[in-house]
Amino acid sequence: MFDQLFAPIKIRDMELKNRIILPAMGTRMADDKGFVTDKLVAYHAERAKGGCGLNIVEVAAVHTPSAPAHFVSISEDCFIEGHKKLTDAIHEQGGKAAIQLWQGSIAACMDPRAQMLVVSDMNFGGHTIPAITKEQIQEVIACYGKAAARAVQAGYDCLEFHLAHNYLPHSFLSGGFNHRDDEYGGSFENRCRFPLEVIDEIRKNIPEGMPLFIRIDAQDDMLEGGMTIEDTIRFCNIAKEHGVDVLDVSRGNIITAASMYEVPPIDVPNGFNIQNAAKIRKETGMLTVGVGRINTEKLANELIESDQVDMVVMGRAQLADPEFANKAHDGRVDEIVHCVGCNQGCYDGFTDVMNRPHITCMRNPMIGHENEYTFEQADEAKNVWVIGGGVGGMEAAQVLQARGHNVTLFEASDHLGGEFLLAGEAPGKAEMKEAAKEMGRQTEQRVLVKKNTTVDANMIKEGNVDAVVIAIGANPIEIPIEGMDTLPHASAPEVLRHEVCPKGRVAVIGGGLVGLETADTLASDGCQVTILEMKDAIGSDLGSLRKIAVMMKMAQLQVDMRPNSRVCKFTNEGIVLEDGSTVACDFAVFAVGYKAKDSEDLVQACQDQNIPCYVIGDAKRARRAIDAIAEGFEVARTL
Repeated sequence: MFDQLFAPIKIRDMELKNRIILPAMGTRMADDKGFVTDKLVAYHAERAKGGCGLNIVEVAAVHTPSAPAHFVSISEDCFIEGHKKLTDAIHEQGGKAAIQLWQGSIAACMDPRAQMLVVSDMNFGGHTIPAITKEQIQEVIACYGKAAARAVQAGYDCLEFHLAHNYLPHSFLSGGFNHRDDEYGGSFENRCRFPLEVIDEIRKNIPEGMPLFIRIDAQDDMLEGGMTIEDTIRFCNIAKEHGVDVLDVSRGNIITAASMYEVPPIDVPNGFNIQNAAKIRKETGMLTVGVGRINTEKLANELIESDQVDMVVMGRAQLADPEFANKAHDGRVDEIVHCVGCNQGCYDGFTDVMNRPHITCMRNPMIGHENEYTFEQADEAKNVWVIGGGVGGMEAAQVLQARGHNVTLFEASDHLGGEFLLAGEAPGKAEMKEAAKEMGRQTEQRVLVKKNTTVDANMIKEGNVDAVVIAIGANPIEIPIEGMDTLPHASAPEVLRHEVCPKGRVAVIGGGLVGLETADTLASDGCQVTILEMKDAIGSDLGSLRKIAVMMKMAQLQVDMRPNSRVCKFTNEGIVLEDGSTVACDFAVFAVGYKAKDSEDLVQACQDQNIPCYVIGDAKRARRAIDAIAEGFEVARTL
């Protein structure tokens, strides 16, 4: 099954067993000095064990003064030992190991102690960062060569030079960033000079048989004067002559809205960058890696089978399920836990340095805990009831069952999935809905499920139960407004499920994620939509990359977004705001949030029977799916 995806490929002296690559995603699992940790070793080993063909160790700093804390470093000899431990672990699991050599330019700002090197003078945070000097350029080039030599000592099978995302090498190459007037700026040939000198220095310090990849942007999106795809093809043909073997074709930069292409959320189409990669491959004749929301085994195989790319990056697919490759290879597709591009744990978790030590995944709370969390069999098999079939309840039920407990999951409706199904009702969010159904199917295969069953206090008192997990979710908040009888209105869930189909001018009250997706649904159905948000910002509960994509969609749909708009009353003409103005509309939709369903009777019944009881997810407090799944997992692994 998926023969093309699992065909071996040889690049110089390295042979990969399949075409699946774990890309160099930032994890923040290194320690504060950049040393490889046991946590990082276990994370990579788990994905090699899961069948990945090539693990690329992430954004490894080559230059000590500009190396941010908790980013992997290979800038000094003292780091070699940790990297050797990491490559050994990958090799022991049957995988191959690469390391991505990186100088982050302004990305070093994640650590205020790290030096920021920029190609040209740059205004940053109210002050000017001076351009890198020629002496510093030579220093950094030499650092790349020394880092490459260390990578060889550490046992890596190949190297990747990061030449994208307006990190320093890309900043030199792109006319959108490079405004120098010396031999490293101006003409295309001059702008190529720094990255080509780096490539030459790397090649001098590695064996002839070791492959060299470059990660490069197909083009500079949303950047005036940036690289076109023709420029990229021209550079890649030159790079080939300097010893580059493989092109890892990405997109995006970190200073414009094009940053959403670096870790593309669900709003960006699957395989959105493949056409670019295929064109570059055709024009250069080089081995090419396809990148960009490739999260299913079927799509990955089709891209290789159709001769568009030679290999595929499947990063978040292997965050969601570290056994992705083995399951696909063995035909166990119905067991795969698929990524949905929510970005809640990977990108948002990476950038949330105040609240999260490292990345995670909504669908896989094990990330970063591969050695710490184990599904040890319970000392005693308990009869556990899970009340509620949303994603938190299903996660708890599956883990409890895997640990040997006797689990019964009760769901009041006729389907599993909860609010995650609702999230999939908005335009372009079908993956969310399918993921909820997928999780439901997997739960029913493993756990006794009783649908159309509402559990009450009497059932708990009369049942043979040793522990109860309450995951009954939340209800939409209803707010009383003067004159509600004068204007037709409904809740956001009713609109998203198309139980109510407003026409004409519609006001959505609430500008969070649910309000925005409701506006998307209405505007896509032809309504003239206005969003009214009492706070001073719309979309404040979205992660940064999803917010970029959603706001672009709102602009395309011509949705009128009004922050600082507190609703006071309804009239026959529309909605009166606190400032006295009226928003003319024919219908109003409430999207003002959710409130946990009342579980007091269930909790009290458990207490009366001395039954351990755990309230999780939205039943505890309405939040995101990542919180519900994490709580379900944590309760189940420790019960």
